Amino acid sequence: MKQVPTLDIRRYDTDRNAFVAELGAAYRQFGFCCISGHGIPRDLVDGAYQAFEQFFALPADTKMKYHVPGSGGARGYTPFKVETAKDSRFPDLKEFWHVGREIPRDSKFADVMPPNVWPEEVPQFRPCGYGLYEALDQLGTRVLRALALHIGLPEHYFEDKTDQGNSILRPIHYPPITQDNIPNVRAGAHEDINFITLLVGASAEGLEVLSEGEWLPITTEGDAIVVNIGDMLQRLTNHVYPSTSHRVVNPQNENARKPRYSVPFFLHPNPDVVLDPLPGCVTPDNPSRYDTSLTSHEYLMQRLREIKLI
Repeated sequence: MKQVPTLDIRRYDTDRNAFVAELGAAYRQFGFCCISGHGIPRDLVDGAYQAFEQFFALPADTKMKYHVPGSGGARGYTPFKVETAKDSRFPDLKEFWHVGREIPRDSKFADVMPPNVWPEEVPQFRPCGYGLYEALDQLGTRVLRALALHIGLPEHYFEDKTDQGNSILRPIHYPPITQDNIPNVRAGAHEDINFITLLVGASAEGLEVLSEGEWLPITTEGDAIVVNIGDMLQRLTNHVYPSTSHRVVNPQNENARKPRYSVPFFLHPNPDVVLDPLPGCVTPDNPSRYDTSLTSHEYLMQRLREIKLI
């Protein structure tokens, strides 16, 4: 049975050409790859998960103190059954929190990247949450180096385009499912909006990726982190790197009665990056698919309206 491969990113330093070729092939086929050997400490991941679980266990009215109406959920808490996958009639069975990049408040991006809010009830939330944010941001930069080389760009091509990116760490809580035959799923089929997504330590089964018309379950082993392409990178590479539909299905066993936690990191380009297809990704066999220019921030706003966050 075909499956999304797991590749050890340490090979980037020891066996670069082969690693870049294998990584590129995985993304061209699946839009997904699992990355091992990344060096993010297990205790950082575990500490962050514990802090996030403590927050989601708080009473609903306490959590709602951190809901920022009108912000599209850009920072702080978004309650249960708000986000709705594009073209879906039913909202997702999840609640979540957004941690964003800490930037100087006199930055040119300050108007589109608001300051973080932090839950005072869980003191470890901020150090663990932002520590994990920074670790995943750095790992994403390493993955993007290999992705750049695979399509003939300089190794560091993406770095000055993502160093102030409006990237988001999203701790998610999917509560236990207590009713049978409900129309909602934990997360409806969707593609991610951003450049690449890094998913650390999904605590239960359910994640599936659409490949050639069939849904493949993704399971990781050991410390592997799932990394997938988002729509912005798909657009920039003229679909050389596909942004693939994926979903979180409701377990068909006793695990449906257990909560599920997951923590994706959505790596975004800087808000002013123009997402026109790269010249090297436009060929006679793959003519440009886009005739309008837009920035990553314009694209983000368009998509947030579609999924009912703004």
